Amino acid sequence: MEVLEFGFMQRALLASLMVGLVAPAVGVFLVQRRLSLLGDGLGHVALTGVAIGVLTSTAPVGTALVAAILGAVLIELVRARGRTSGDVALAVLFYGGIAGGVVLLSLAPRGQATNLDAYLFGAITTTSTADVAVFAAITVVVLAVVWLLGQRLYAVSDDEEYARAVGLPVLALNIVLAALVASTVVLSMRVVGLLLISALMIVPSAVAQLLARSFRQTLYLACGIGLVVSVSGTTASYYTGTPSGGTIVLLAIALFLLVTAGTAVSGATARRRHQRRAEVHAAHPHEHGENCGHQPVPHGDHVDYDHDGHLHAAHRTGAGVHYDEHGQHTAPPAGTAGRS
Repeated sequence: MEVLEFGFMQRALLASLMVGLVAPAVGVFLVQRRLSLLGDGLGHVALTGVAIGVLTSTAPVGTALVAAILGAVLIELVRARGRTSGDVALAVLFYGGIAGGVVLLSLAPRGQATNLDAYLFGAITTTSTADVAVFAAITVVVLAVVWLLGQRLYAVSDDEEYARAVGLPVLALNIVLAALVASTVVLSMRVVGLLLISALMIVPSAVAQLLARSFRQTLYLACGIGLVVSVSGTTASYYTGTPSGGTIVLLAIALFLLVTAGTAVSGATARRRHQRRAEVHAAHPHEHGENCGHQPVPHGDHVDYDHDGHLHAAHRTGAGVHYDEHGQHTAPPAGTAGRS
C-alpha cells in the first residue's frame, strides 16, 4: 500500500492502532458510570500540562501526563471527600484546565505556542519515534491494568454502593480509573486531539452497547470498533487531506448512527412480529401437534388436523405457527389419507 511507504504514516498508523484499542477499553467504564465527559475535563487539564511543557521547553507529552493524572486524582478526592457533586467538580476541571492553559501560554515567548493546534485537534503525521515509544508504554500499562482490575472496575462503575458493601476499595478504584482516563487522553492527543478524545472513548462504547449482550462482549466489541475507525480514519485522512482526528471521530459517529438506525428498524420488526403472533394466537389459541386431541390427516407433504369438521394445516412463518383452514371435512377411516 502507498500509505505504508512513508515513515511518518507508519508511525501514524501505529499510534492510531494503539489509541483505537486503548480509548474504548477505558471509555466503556465511563459509559457505565455515566461520566462520558470526564475525558473532556481531563483533556482540558492536559492542555495546562502542554502549556507548562511549552513554557519550560520540556516534553509536552510528559508534562501533560503528569497534569492529567494529578487532575484525575484531585477530582476523585473532591467528589468522594467533599460536598461538591460530580458535575460541579467536572465543570471546575473544565474551566480550570482551559484557564490555566491560556494563562501559561500567554507567558511563553512569542512563537513557541504555534504548534498548540496539534494538541488540540490532533496532528498524527507529526508523531515522532520517541512519541510512539511513549505511547507504546502507556498502552501496555493501561491494558494491563484493565485486564487485571477489569471486574473490580466494572463493579464500581455499575454500582458504587454495592461495591462498597462487598468490601471493594471504591475510592482507590475510582482513582485508578481516573488515572487510566488521564493516560488515555495523553496517549490520544496527537491522534485525535484533546478536544476530540472523549468522542473516541465514548462513541465506540456506545455502539458496542447497542450490539453486545454482556459487558465482556461490549468491551471487546468497543475495542474492535475503535481499532477499525482509528486505522480507517487515519488512512482516509492521508488520501483526502483532512485532519486525522476529525476524520476518525466522524467515522465513529457515522457508524453509531448507522447501528442506531439498524437497531431501531430491527426493534420495530420484532415488535410487529410479536404483535402478529399474538393475533394468530388470539384467533387460534389451540396449537395442533402430536397428542393434541384432534385426528391427524396426512395430506401430501404435511399433516392436517381435523378440528370441528375443518382441516387445519399448520405452517411455520415469520409470525410463528399459522393455520390454514381447508374447509369442511369428514374424517376418513383410520389409516386412509384425507382430502381438502
